[in-house]
Amino acid sequence: MQNSEATGWRLYIIQTASGALYTGITNNVARRFLQHQSGKGARALRGKGPLALLFDCEAGDRASASKLEYQVKQLKRDDKIRLVAHQPACLSAWLAALKRR
Repeated sequence: MQNSEATGWRLYIIQTASGALYTGITNNVARRFLQHQSGKGARALRGKGPLALLFDCEAGDRASASKLEYQVKQLKRDDKIRLVAHQPACLSAWLAALKRR
């Protein structure tokens, strides 16, 4: 049995058909995205398809991933769009730079 620390946690951003952005974390992005597409994922995405995976990045362990998810969810829409456009290699460094501006 594989544990989540071995596979690592990832943060992802999905866009709905109406353009809404959804942020989540998982240790298996492909599986989670399929769950969202099939209506078995988050309620916020049910019936909102088709969905597009715009961004995913390494987020460390479960606790670190949760903290990053919270930080991204606090961003304004324009900043989330910048995040997706930039596709930073290190999300925590990108968020720190964003706070400094």
